[in-house]
Amino acid sequence: MDEQRRLYYLDKMGIQAWVSRTTKSVGIQDSSESSPLNLRQGKLAGASVPVGDNAVACLDDLRKVVSVCTLCELHRTRTQTVFGTGSPDADWMVIGEAPGFEEDRKGEPFVGRAGQLLTKMLLAIGLTREEVFIANILKCRPPDNRDPQHQEIMHCRPYLRQQINMIQPKVILAMGRIAAQALLDTNTAIGRLRGIKHCYEDTRIPVIATYHPAYLLRSPQQKRKAWEDLKFAVRVREENR
Repeated sequence: MDEQRRLYYLDKMGIQAWVSRTTKSVGIQDSSESSPLNLRQGKLAGASVPVGDNAVACLDDLRKVVSVCTLCELHRTRTQTVFGTGSPDADWMVIGEAPGFEEDRKGEPFVGRAGQLLTKMLLAIGLTREEVFIANILKCRPPDNRDPQHQEIMHCRPYLRQQINMIQPKVILAMGRIAAQALLDTNTAIGRLRGIKHCYEDTRIPVIATYHPAYLLRSPQQKRKAWEDLKFAVRVREENR
């Protein structure tokens, strides 16, 4: 990568260009990024669904099913479900934790300041939000933006599995501890999941873990590590063509 392009990408992410590229990633997180989430209670395989020309219709059908879901208590406090947005033919899926206040109000994932940073992160690797598919582990907002509970994740898991089956992305970018742990069925800290090419469940779809944009807003010194994760995801995507 030439220097001008590198500086452009860093600027898009809000990283000051004078920071050394040789800064060592040591996986330091704040407490919100390191608390384990125990998901070791078995996997729920998603149903086989059509792909290709039928993908849009199937996603629309699934969206309708999700919109009236009452499998857990979160349906009592939500304004609306947040199914996901983007291209049904996307090579990239971006998966976060759960809707927040603004997402619950607008019905779209990753809006507000964290969403703006995500947009910049995608632009830094040459992608727009319209070219990827963005979703969350949970489709409903937990009260007061608390962490998702295990049972809530398990109820939403088949929905996410079907989304992934329909879209068939070439790479999944897991944003934050909870998303990465849920996708990979582990309680390993995010710092130890970074920099490794994982695979989603029983598929060969690569999963790359990185920090959640909301965490990066609280800890901007970690943006350098997130940039390394994005470059790594690009390399994995190129290998998976």
